Parts: sequence; structure tokens; C-alpha cells
Amino acid sequence: MKQEKFRNLLRRGMLPMAIAAVLASPIAVAQESQEVTTLDRMQITGSRIRSVDMETQQPVIAVTRADIERQGFTSVSDIVQNISTAGTPAISRADALASGEEVGGQYVDLRNLGPQRTLVLIDGKRMGISSAGYSDLASIPTSVVERIEVLTDGASAIYGSDAIAGVVNIITRKNVEGLEAGAYIGQYSRDGGKKQIYHAVFGSTGERGAFTMGAEYSKEDMVMARDYAFSAASNGPRHPVPDMYNGKVRANGWSATTEKGRLIDSAGKSWTLNPGGDSRNMADYHPTNPLTDYSNPNAQMALQTGMERRSFFANGSYDINDKVKFVADALYTQRETLQQIAGYPYQSGPNGTPLSANSYFNPLGTQADFLRRTWEVPRQTRSELTTFRFSAGLQGSFEVGERIWDWDASYMRNENTGTKTGTGNLLKSHVASAVGPSFRDTDGVVRCGEAGKVIAGCTPWNPMLPYGQAGAGSLTSDAALRAYLFPVSHDTSKTITDVYSANITGTLGSWQAGDIRMAAGLEHRKESASFNPDAMNQAGLTTDLAGASTSGSYSLNEAYLEFDVPLITDKTFAKELAIDVAGRYSDYSTFGNTFNSKFGVRWKPVDDVLIRGTYATGFRAPTVSDLYGGTTDTFDNLTDPCDSSFGAARLNPAVATRCAAAGIPSDFRQEASGGVAATGPGQQTNYTFQSGSNPNLTPEESKSHNLGVVWSPSFVEGLNVSLDYWKIRIDNVITNESVTSILNQCYVLGVGSACGRFTRAPANAKVPLKGYQVTSATRTLSNAGYKETAGYDLAVGYRLPEMSWGKVAVDWKTTYVDYLELKRDNEAQTPVEQENGWADTDGMNSRIRSNMKITWNLREFGASWTMRYYSGAKEFCTYTEECSNPNFVSSYTRAQPVNEIGSNTFHDMQAYVNLPWSARVSLGANNVFNHQGPVMYSKPDSSFTYNGGFDIGRFWYMKYEQKF
Repeated sequence: MKQEKFRNLLRRGMLPMAIAAVLASPIAVAQESQEVTTLDRMQITGSRIRSVDMETQQPVIAVTRADIERQGFTSVSDIVQNISTAGTPAISRADALASGEEVGGQYVDLRNLGPQRTLVLIDGKRMGISSAGYSDLASIPTSVVERIEVLTDGASAIYGSDAIAGVVNIITRKNVEGLEAGAYIGQYSRDGGKKQIYHAVFGSTGERGAFTMGAEYSKEDMVMARDYAFSAASNGPRHPVPDMYNGKVRANGWSATTEKGRLIDSAGKSWTLNPGGDSRNMADYHPTNPLTDYSNPNAQMALQTGMERRSFFANGSYDINDKVKFVADALYTQRETLQQIAGYPYQSGPNGTPLSANSYFNPLGTQADFLRRTWEVPRQTRSELTTFRFSAGLQGSFEVGERIWDWDASYMRNENTGTKTGTGNLLKSHVASAVGPSFRDTDGVVRCGEAGKVIAGCTPWNPMLPYGQAGAGSLTSDAALRAYLFPVSHDTSKTITDVYSANITGTLGSWQAGDIRMAAGLEHRKESASFNPDAMNQAGLTTDLAGASTSGSYSLNEAYLEFDVPLITDKTFAKELAIDVAGRYSDYSTFGNTFNSKFGVRWKPVDDVLIRGTYATGFRAPTVSDLYGGTTDTFDNLTDPCDSSFGAARLNPAVATRCAAAGIPSDFRQEASGGVAATGPGQQTNYTFQSGSNPNLTPEESKSHNLGVVWSPSFVEGLNVSLDYWKIRIDNVITNESVTSILNQCYVLGVGSACGRFTRAPANAKVPLKGYQVTSATRTLSNAGYKETAGYDLAVGYRLPEMSWGKVAVDWKTTYVDYLELKRDNEAQTPVEQENGWADTDGMNSRIRSNMKITWNLREFGASWTMRYYSGAKEFCTYTEECSNPNFVSSYTRAQPVNEIGSNTFHDMQAYVNLPWSARVSLGANNVFNHQGPVMYSKPDSSFTYNGGFDIGRFWYMKYEQKF
């Protein structure tokens, strides 16, 4: 079926949002050839049934290779992230403070329900996952992608666990003829973030077989936060104070642990060394000035992590005979990402080691506390992930009577092997020796220990020497000291997915309304995962977060059955009426069995209109990390409701009363990282909490509804319009409560049991800010509450009639979220949290996302213009002068002021020309108007006062593609 004939078939009533995959081999979910000469049976993502003419009752969004080539986004994750149904990024590359196994990867989150609830497939087979159930789309090279199909409906009955929010099916290229190569170079208008991609693909097709192979190399440079006004300092550009030393403007709220060092005397007073002064002479010190002596950690942080990727892929097929074919494919990817944050903010208390009274560098002569940010050695994490994926199987067909049945049997293995190399954290025992007793030897060298009792291998440290000043014990000038204090850590991870599957599909029989089709299959899957932090970190020997190992596996056996049954055809107001039903039985080694079903209907009252609907149940099984994850230390971001500046107690008398009853003074201030007062909500704590797994977890359970209409008017050729209503509810949610939620339950909601789930420090007269702080809390996973969302998807596509001046097409897709709500526990007193239209550290849940793409082409020339729209959101106020609704009241936080952020639109453009020597040159820009989003103190998906899902600036690029 030629391409143009296929388009005509779509115009005559095929579902415009679905992509028909024209198959050259049996039962594959992928399209193996875009152009074949016979009307072949096809299969669409969301159904296992193969048919020549089957339309789908489920909405599918398709991103074709042509769509990919017409945009400047270079990763599969970025491409999917920009569809309107995608939620906030799971782990943004602007979240420099994020930690854990998944950091460094890129993940898709449909409907803002979490990336672990979006199933990712490659050619219809599961992609490998991390121990937490995340599929890393950064491991897929763009050059291997033929198209991407996104099913925006639940599909557990078809694909099993994790398909609650939807399915992303990445279809790879096959049957390529000849050689093609390409290069991509891009750069932000400001410094940093240079991207370069080079790829080559070669393929050949013979009488009985075909193969395709290729390679891709990509590299994206790091972007530093100091180069952008919105990220140059922790509180953004609107609240600066002068720096008295260099006359520049720096934002307040930076860390009290300075690269200059702070010495605390017995009276609790803080002292800082004068520039160039003698650190052993107290006369060369001055009282620490927070306006001049504190450091700005953002100056050393990455706004966007760097990434480098090498990929190789191959696939092939061989016709054993006319009825049986052997198929195989392989993918190898090595991905590296580099993450950087400021040097460690070391504090001698409460968990550190003070400067010894007998230290050669101690000017006080008595044991003294100190604070020093190790600016000389920024903390870096290099995350390396090697992915090897291989599948092989047989595909065939046979006839029963005059009916053709297709079958396949295959094995797939996906291995992800990861290493995280960390630098910049201190070895606690070495710090203790380095700031312990020391003396100047007769040769003039300062040594650890005492005369005659030198500590072998130890290098003494003078934490009072600031960054940039040389001398004995200086981190700046002494490489041996840096090597002694800062070990290199290695975390390792490995996940393995093994899948054995067999499927069969065909026509059971026919009756007056048409063919009754079915599909059935069996699958055995095993998921194994391990994550092993460095032994030093597991033992808590360094200043890095302590954590235990995660290790475990589970297996399952599944069977599914699907029927497509036509009921009426070619009748008045029933040109077609058909149902599709499916069921899947799953038996897990961890929790037992579950059964999930799907019922779908499609009705065409007239040729131009299709009405579709589905009802489906789904589930998400607990992952290896959920069940067997080790307890880890976390520096949580939290909002203390008792804080006198921005806590709920400020405007809610009931909260203030509860805080006072707990002994918390009315002027209490929450302490943030670095030992300073928090400057807004959602600040990172200065104390480690603990988070753990739960081996008794059971699956999440979901119900999804979809009802839509598709209109393809015959009197307007090229126009397709669809509108779908969707609703998803997840019960028994696997959730890890936030510390903020626990505090709110205690003080805002008055749930007495929650008040025993955390501890506060006693009053501290010496250092008042240390008193009454939340110093410990343990959060474990549990099945509790629910999460529910609903909304509408609108899609309009129109290809104008061809004119002398070219062809123009418009593609407009919009998602409107009616509500997104979460209940974190089963407590009757706990109200439902409304997350729709809100921004917090977890992300920005826009009510509306809309994309419009306009394309034009005329012979050898073409151009496109894309608009990406995000509606506004609310965040809790940080500053009185930036508070649009100071009288806001919600059921969850009661009275708490909010600031409303306006909408944002980013514009992209591209122009290309096809050259006579089978080449194409493209020039373009993402965010062509250099739009920057508003300052957001809630820091959604970011470590900075900016939305981590927004463009950071204008990005120019050029592409060259050559075919041979």
C-alpha cells in the first residue's frame, strides 16, 4: 500500500490520531516498511490483534521520523516530553541536588502520575527499568527511531504492569536501503550547553533477508548556573544585597558555610580571617559579616548537567521459508552524565569534628567549632550507564481454512549496568586527624599528631585559610591534602529484564457484521536489580549520604486474551459498531495473582464520525526498590508549618496554637542547609532523615475511562478533529510521605499520631537557630490513599490543499486537566490535596498544555514553526511584595498566601533545503524569542528559582544529512 493511498484511507474515516503500522513480518508491533505493495495486516499500539482494516477505540499520538527531523530536540526523552499529555519531568537536568540510582537518566511522565506508571516499549517489547521502575529514554539513540507512538490510555490488560498512565512505544527503523549519515551542531545564545551529534545508518534488503545497522555519538556540554540571572544565586535576581569586598551584587540566602571559613569561639561568636591575614593570629580576624563573608553555592552548581552517549544498533530478518521468519535486534548504549554542585558545607557540629585545641592552626588555643565550604573541590557525580539489549525470535503464519493466523515466539534480554563515581565529599576519619593535634616539625613542615608521635599518612588541614590563599594546610595549594580528605566513591547498579513470550492472532470466524478476530499470548518475565552504594558511604564514613544496598528479584507468568467483535455494519446510524474486550492474568512471585480487563467500543454513526470509548482496570506491581530497597539518608526539602516567616502558623491561629503547645516559640525560624535561616518554603534541611522500603507492599490498582469523538469531514479534505475525555484513579498508592506532609498532619490538621513520627531538637540558648529544629524523621513506603486525575485531549490536524506556493499543514494538540488530586494516607482527617495548577519542588502541574505546529514545503524547500504553551500555576508566597493572593485559603494548608505565575509560550522554528547531491541542510532555533519563565521560589523540578521543565534560553542549531 503506497503512502498516498494510505493517506486517502485515513481521510475516508480511519482514526486520525492512530498510526497504522504496515507490517512486512507477522505479529510485530512495529512497522518494518513504510511502503509495501500489498494491503498487509497491521497492528496498532494498544491492541495485540492484527487486521487489514481495524480501527482503534483508543487514542494514540504519533511522532513520525519526519516530525523528529523538523525539530531541534535531540533526545527521545525531550521529544516525548514536549507532547501535550506529558507531565512535569521526572528528574530534571536542572535538579542538581537530586541523588540516587536514577539521576543522570531521562524519564517520561504521562498525566503527571509518575514515570513508574508509564510503560515504555521498544518495538512492542518492554524496555529495561531501574530498580525503582524507571525507563531511561536517554539510552535510546534518536537515529534508530522510525516513530514514537504514545497510547494515552490504560493498557494493563494488553501489556501488564506499569501501563496505568499510558504506553510509549518506540518503533525502530528497519529495511533501510543504502547508507545515510548526519551531523548536528547546536549552541545556546549564552555560553555553555553546546550539543553535537553524529550518526550513520546502513541497511540492505535481499530476496530472503534484510538488515539495518548504525551508530550514533552525542555530546552535550554542561551549563553553569552562574551564567543565568535566574539561577546565579539561591533566591533569584530580585533580592540582592551588595558585596562590600568586590562591589558586585550577590543575592542573599547563600550558605553560611563559606569558602573563607568561620571560626566559632567559646562565646558562640563567629570570626572570619581578613584577606591575606595570618590565620594563627586572632588580631587578623574580624566578626563574620553575612553580607560579605558568606558564599554563594550556586556559583559552582550546574544548571544543566552534561551528557555524552555512544550507541550502536542492528536488526535483521531472514526468511527460513515462505511461512517462517527469523528476526533479531540488538542495541548497545554507553551513557555518561556529569552533575556538579558546590563544595561540601562542612560543619564541625553536630556530626563533625571540631578544630583541636592542640592544632598548630588554632588561634584560640581551645577546642573550637568551625564552618568551611570546601570550594576547592566541588562535588561531582559522574553517572555511567551501559545498556545492552537483545531479542531474537521466530515469526510465522499458517492458514486454517481460508483464514490466516499469525504467530511469534521470542526471547528478550535487557541489561543496564551503572556506575556512579563521586568526588568532593570528605572522609570523616581523615578530617578528624587533619584538624586534630598538629605541630611544626624541625624541618619547618606541619605534621599531624605530636612530636615523636606523628600520624603516618596524615596531612594537616587549616580550615581558616580561605579559598585562593596558599600556605601550610591550605586546600588551595596542597594537592596532597585534597587527596587525603576527599576519597573517590563508586556506587554500582545492575538491572536485568528477561522476557519469554509467545503470541497468536487471527480470525475466529465471520458473520453478517464482519470478522471476529482474536489474539492470545503467554509471557514469562523476570526482573532482577541491585544497587550498591560505595562501602564507605554504606558505613557512614564520608559526608555523602549514607545508604544500604538494594538487591532482589521477582518473576511472573502471564496470559492474555483479546477479542474484537463487530456487531453492526453498514446500517443507518451504524456504519460500524464493534467492541474490543481483553483480559490478562498475572501471577507474581512476590504478592500472588491479579486479573485486569479492558472493554472498548467504537461506533461510526456516519462515515465521517467515530465515537470511541474504553473502560480498563490496571495495576502497578511493587518494584525491587519498593520491596527490597535499603534504608537511605536523605536531606529532604521541607516546609515547617511553625516557621514564623512563611509557615502556616503565620496566618492560621489554630496552627500557631498547636506549635505553641509543643513549646515552639512564636519567633521560631526553620534552619536550612548551611545552618542559616530558611528564606522560603521547601528549603533543604540541615539534618539527615531516613527513607526505607517495605517488603509487604501490594500492587497499586487503577481504573481508567476514556470517551472520545473523531470527526473527519468528507467535505473538508485533510481535516481531522478529535476530542477525548479521560479519567484515571489509582488506589492503594505506593507512596513515601514527605516530611512536610507529616508536619502538616501534626500541626495543620491536628492528627495527634503524626506528632510522634518526628523529633525536634531542644532549646539552644547558645545558638538559638539550632533550637526546636526537626532533626529526625523516618519515611517508609506504604499502600495508602489514592491519586486521581481527569481531563480532555483536543487534537486538530489540517492539511491544506496544495497550492502553487506549496503545501501547508497545521497540527494542534491540547491537554486540559480538570483535576489532579492526591490523598497520601487513610486518615479520615487528612483532606485531599489538589495538585492541579500548583507548583512545588516536585514539579509544576499546568492545567493546560498546548502545542501547535505549522509546516510548509515547496519542492526542495521547507519550514516549520512550533508553539509550546504552558498555563500558569500557583505557589506559596515567599516574599510579601511578590504575593498576588495574600488571603488564599485551601482545605489542606488553611490560610496561606499564594502567588500566581502567568502562562508561558516557547516558539521554535526550522528551515531546510534539499540539495542535488541527496543531502539536506536544516537551520533552526528552539525558543527563538529567548523567552525565560518567571522566577519561581518553589523551584519545581529544579535546584534554582526556575521551572526545571522550561527552556533556559535561545538555542541555535544546524543539521546536515547525507544519503548515499
